[in-house]
Amino acid sequence: MSEYMDQLIGDHFITIMIRIVIALILSGLIGFERELKNHSAGFRTHILVGVGSCLMMLLSLYGFESLIDAYDNIRFDPARIPSYVISGIGFLGAGTIIVNGMTIRGLTTAASIWTVAGLGLVTGAGMYAPAVVTTFIILLSLIFLNNLERLFKKGKSSYLIEIAAMPGLELNNVVAIFESHHLTIKHVEVNRTEDNLRNIFITIVADKGLDRVSLFEDITKLDYVKSAAERQ
Repeated sequence: MSEYMDQLIGDHFITIMIRIVIALILSGLIGFERELKNHSAGFRTHILVGVGSCLMMLLSLYGFESLIDAYDNIRFDPARIPSYVISGIGFLGAGTIIVNGMTIRGLTTAASIWTVAGLGLVTGAGMYAPAVVTTFIILLSLIFLNNLERLFKKGKSSYLIEIAAMPGLELNNVVAIFESHHLTIKHVEVNRTEDNLRNIFITIVADKGLDRVSLFEDITKLDYVKSAAERQ
């Protein structure tokens, strides 16, 4: 019975489990930061990418040992499967990128997914210290550098406002609201949805002390406006 269990589990079971758990923790930390900021790819997505890529790396390292031992002419290339993981993970990142006119969102989340895949591969290869240090650097970039960037930005900032409205809304009335708040409109885009509603994306330039509550109250008071929100 013990011999059967050894064959079923394998010689590297404990090592494999340790590396998968470490990949789960490290990728989960980065995903948790994205989840807190309500991005499209959050906690679960980053964990799946990190653990999945770690599993692929472990497959490349330990999955073909029996064949290598049985046949002398088989070549061992542990980088073959990971190379496809790195190039193939791009479709997930592309799914997080949203383009609204001249505004592009989701690039940082796409980059974090690609980086988490690399973390999974490194952890699967047993390079624990580089994986931990890299995770720390990524979190530092996502959390602290973002706040540092806001600190050094002075004067005016750009805001993206999304308005969901019925067809009867006059765009001039919306523009008048922004002008009454002394805001500069940088870009306007109008998209029609399947249920004949309109999604209006307006990029404005304003001081950092913008009174959002008053602005959104005035917008939602307009006839035919269903909702208004600020987008990141």
